Amino acid sequence: MSLAPLGSAESVPDMPDGVLAWTTTRADGSFGMGSQEPVADVMERWARLQEDLASLRIDRLATAHQVHGAVVERHDGSWRGWLRLRGVDGHVTNTPGTALAVTIADCTPVFVAHPRGAVAALHAGWRGTAARILDVGLDALTAMGYPADECVVHLGPSICGACYEVGSEVLSAVYGIPATGKGQLDVREVLREQARRRGVQQISASAACTRCHADRFFSHRGGDPGRQLGVIALQSS
Repeated sequence: MSLAPLGSAESVPDMPDGVLAWTTTRADGSFGMGSQEPVADVMERWARLQEDLASLRIDRLATAHQVHGAVVERHDGSWRGWLRLRGVDGHVTNTPGTALAVTIADCTPVFVAHPRGAVAALHAGWRGTAARILDVGLDALTAMGYPADECVVHLGPSICGACYEVGSEVLSAVYGIPATGKGQLDVREVLREQARRRGVQQISASAACTRCHADRFFSHRGGDPGRQLGVIALQSS
């Protein structure tokens, strides 16, 4: 996947026909409203993204002010343009011409697609992972007629376990068992196991760590306020 101003984006492999998915990189600039850049510069990037999506016959873009929760919003075709919600960390749709996006730094962008034409974008940090946002997203797709075990799941660039030391309260929340002391947390591996338990057969993950590869990605733990963007879109036929 390559869009004109997003030529350095990391594409998601092996998506079903009609599904485009990618993660932007540092070279594409920050998409975070809370970064230290002028708001006008950030808004210009969003505007360019919408222009490029429109060139692909994608005229809806759903995003949100994320809160590290597990609320997933379903989007239909009753609107056009850029929809910005609050208090939402995931999006699902089966409407062609719709793109879903999550902003990330060290959290995991989770891309879900069904071969019959449904997609989800989920923002999964440790809190969202502990709250089972992946299950919530898969439940939403299942309720729409797209069984979880037929879906494809990709886990995008995020902080790796070696770089992510957390306290016992985080480990207890994520694993659901008492923990003592600090430890390393591989969020993508936890998400992979959650997907397996739902019967998902096709699971892939980016090899990139946002902290290890700080030259390519923004990292919250690396002290960077910038945000990259994880996008998945259903093209119009």
